[in-house]
Amino acid sequence: MIELPTVPDKTPRQRKPDWLRVKLPIGPNFKKVRTLVDTYNLHTICQSGNCPNMGECWGAGTATFMILGNTCTRSCSFCAVKTGRPSEYDTDEPRRVAEAIFLMQVKHAVITSVNRDELKDKGAEIWHQTVRAVKEVSPETTIETLIPDVKADWAALERMISPGQEVVSHNMETVEALYRKVRPQAKYQRSLEQISRTKAFGKRTKSGIMVGLGETDEQVHRVMDDLVAHGCDVLTIGQYLQPTPMHLEVAEFIHPDKFAAYREMGLQKGFQFVESGPLVRSSYHAERHL
Repeated sequence: MIELPTVPDKTPRQRKPDWLRVKLPIGPNFKKVRTLVDTYNLHTICQSGNCPNMGECWGAGTATFMILGNTCTRSCSFCAVKTGRPSEYDTDEPRRVAEAIFLMQVKHAVITSVNRDELKDKGAEIWHQTVRAVKEVSPETTIETLIPDVKADWAALERMISPGQEVVSHNMETVEALYRKVRPQAKYQRSLEQISRTKAFGKRTKSGIMVGLGETDEQVHRVMDDLVAHGCDVLTIGQYLQPTPMHLEVAEFIHPDKFAAYREMGLQKGFQFVESGPLVRSSYHAERHL
């Protein structure tokens, strides 16, 4: 008797609920932003991170620019940005980012980057030059920088946050209990200290977490407490969405009512501003809290 091979059990991915539907990217503003990004050979986290809000934000004429290339030295299990050994960074990138922001007439610019752990200064000099270049050509534009973990290189941190941006954000991403699973190359306490040092430098501080990864309400409340204790002013909370089958699966789709409850809890705990909702991402409606 011939035994047939067993077919692996393929559990279907959870179907997204209705509240996670997004608008298709259309309209003249979307095309304008896309053209500028392509013309100036720029990267955006909107594209590299498969952001669900790209249609809405680009349609409104805004985008989150990603500097230092589009290859990250880390391999976080939630992130769609490709990982590997990056090429040499582009020293002309600060000028091109500044020109694109000027042409877009952006009132509030958000800039982020991949992790560049292989660089001695973690990319701090390019960060510094980019913010300075934007301020030189668009002095009325306010800037939020979403910066990576500097691995406790506090000199690099100071260089990153010193050129004049109004807001400095660094995401915790998840609760402490899930760090090894979600952010294996990061450290929870180190990220908290980075936020604390940023606040001590005199900056408006911001952080963000994802939910739906298997965390408990108690753990979410704990990260809120820790952030407030370390001087965080603004918090964003959004639904984790699995970017590809190779990434972590969604443990739960959180109902909008719970996001509303998280927002109220965050305000009660002392945050100056909380943006909480299924489609909220770090830079979503970033201008609202400034």
